[in-house]
Amino acid sequence: MRASGIVVVAFALAVAGCSGQAPRQEPGAPRLAQGTPSTETYVSSSRAPGIPKGFGDRDPHEWGARSPDDYTVHGIDASRYQGAIDWLPARRAGVRFAWLKATEGGDHLDPGYALNAPAARAAGVPVGAYHFFYFCRDAVEQAQWFIRNVPRRKGDLPPVLDMEWTPFSPTCTARPEPAKVRASIRDFSRIITQHYGTRPVVYTTPEFYEQNGLGQMRGQEFFLRAVSAHPSEHYPGERWSFWQYSGTGVVPGVAGKVDLNAFGGSLRDWQAWLASRRQG
Repeated sequence: MRASGIVVVAFALAVAGCSGQAPRQEPGAPRLAQGTPSTETYVSSSRAPGIPKGFGDRDPHEWGARSPDDYTVHGIDASRYQGAIDWLPARRAGVRFAWLKATEGGDHLDPGYALNAPAARAAGVPVGAYHFFYFCRDAVEQAQWFIRNVPRRKGDLPPVLDMEWTPFSPTCTARPEPAKVRASIRDFSRIITQHYGTRPVVYTTPEFYEQNGLGQMRGQEFFLRAVSAHPSEHYPGERWSFWQYSGTGVVPGVAGKVDLNAFGGSLRDWQAWLASRRQG
């Protein structure tokens, strides 16, 4: 999700302002010819130690004692910048889940969700939506915006709440006090849980986690970014379900770079997690 957060400087954060204007949507992402060009060759040229064999990495580095390849279940998260994803080769390569950016703030839509979610479902890839939180909007308003634009759908993954600072936003670089940040997460999560029947997963970064004391939030399920080392090194003692280990991944069927993620358990654990956490 950080991958889209950086590009957002140029476009997405600029349109999630506090003006209360009518809903705005980015122009549609360019459609890519399915399976063209062949990304399998591209992946082969981007092989990297510690990265699952079906994937590649454009900016690899040395992993320590624990690498992403130690985990069995992998997936991606994406936004409009990946264009139209060809899900069949992605699934064959090992993509077992995907979260797609759907909303941001209280008036922004990402067309990548509408473009890619139906195709992911058709290909048998469990898919969910994520919301990029905007600190110049009330958490309740943002939860309502997400609900308004992401229909409850049986079998979909639980929503993800993306919580990270926006230092390059041209409209809002606010950094509320930690207590207010945690309250916003609770408010958003309460409303989302009531509507979808399953709790959202909270995605965050090492800096944001530490500065806002997110370790105090007992019972919270986390999706943790850690692209230079295992999460245990960046978030000591924290429990997590998902680990974003690269923002420069290469996957068959996906144009350019994409975020790579691992589920923190076995295949049996994954199946149990899906059974308990999918929307009913």
